[in-house]
Amino acid sequence: MEIGKALGIIRLLGDGVDPISGEVYGSDSPYQNAEVVRGLFVAIAALERAEEKERRKRRLPERAGRPWDDEEDELLAKRFEDGVDIKELAIKHKRTRGAIESRLVKLVKI
Repeated sequence: MEIGKALGIIRLLGDGVDPISGEVYGSDSPYQNAEVVRGLFVAIAALERAEEKERRKRRLPERAGRPWDDEEDELLAKRFEDGVDIKELAIKHKRTRGAIESRLVKLVKI
């Protein structure tokens, strides 16, 4: 199940609504108990964080966070020395601009 769908279900439960029928639970329902509602809101916050993390991950370049190898370091250094700008290096290496800048600092190129 996708996080967004699970989040929708948990939000409805936290609001005291049956996610299947849309009916409001009665006052004797466990979903109207204060402790249960607090627990559901903690679950909602956790799912929201997980959903945001997933969104961020989808926006990152393909090789973001992966280790660098000697061959890629050499290619990065050569391209940089040839005048390729950092934005273009990030695209070619499928990494973030920050990763390119950090690697160039480590390679003593900037």
